[in-house]
Amino acid sequence: MAKLSILAPLVYIAVLVGSLAVFSSLYRKRKANRAASLEPWFPTHTARDVYLTLLHMDPPVPASLLKAALLRRATEDIHRIITIRSAKQALAQLLQRGSIGDDLWTRFTAAEKEIEEELRDVVMEANAFKQDWGATIFQSANEMLLNEKLRERAAEVATQAANERAWWDEKRERVQREL
Repeated sequence: MAKLSILAPLVYIAVLVGSLAVFSSLYRKRKANRAASLEPWFPTHTARDVYLTLLHMDPPVPASLLKAALLRRATEDIHRIITIRSAKQALAQLLQRGSIGDDLWTRFTAAEKEIEEELRDVVMEANAFKQDWGATIFQSANEMLLNEKLRERAAEVATQAANERAWWDEKRERVQREL
């Protein structure tokens, strides 16, 4: 009887620890599968794909073309950083209020981690081309991005000016006909 009284708690503890271990491993596997099946925050990174394709081409591509592709990749990364920074505060407030689910926040944090890894990769690639270029590549890429936005805005203003000019010309003709 004494052996049974000592053996019962030991069996109970072993069954309890075993069931908790099985539950924990199944829970972690399901959580990892769910996180892997989430839709990515950003679409595919075509600038990175182009750069890696150029980097691994059989006849080597000129270094100037690789540098230009790396700058384009850094420009896209800056655009993604701006998008993440602008959305972070709003998403945190919505999550705190319970307006969005945890899966959206998980997608967002995964995108943050992905962009951090991408930035480190770009800096390493830039330093491989020229020592300490990794420190200034994002400044150059930011200037390129700002120049791009300036050109787009100038094109918008030009089309809007042409549309307004046509409207005013039409209005002037209509008024002159009425007189």
